[in-house]
Amino acid sequence: GSKMLAIGTDITEISRVKQLIERHGDFCKGRIFTNCEWDYCMGKSNPYPSFAVRFAAKEAVSKAFGVGMGSLFRWTSAEVRCDVKGAPYVVLDALGQKLLQQFYASKVHISLSHSREYALAVVFLE
Repeated sequence: GSKMLAIGTDITEISRVKQLIERHGDFCKGRIFTNCEWDYCMGKSNPYPSFAVRFAAKEAVSKAFGVGMGSLFRWTSAEVRCDVKGAPYVVLDALGQKLLQQFYASKVHISLSHSREYALAVVFLE
């Protein structure tokens, strides 16, 4: 097969993610955010922009793959980590790796940004 170019983007309201975590933190940990992501965000004085940008990243990755959240791709299928310079990168679980192979791609490129109110993620597959 040949490579398909795929992009995904998502914008998320930080206030909505803050509400979600305040009300359903126990549910979010391990089901939406990985333990690694949870610990990273909770290490911040204001964790909510970091949570929201990761939420947007997961949505953007699922859109790049052309699938919604469900049996083919879970919230925890894409984990956002930061390298030594602080640049974000995506680690995929087995479900995510399978989708990546179906696109004849080997890498998920990601760019994250947030303002006071919104978090944005852009993804493309290479």
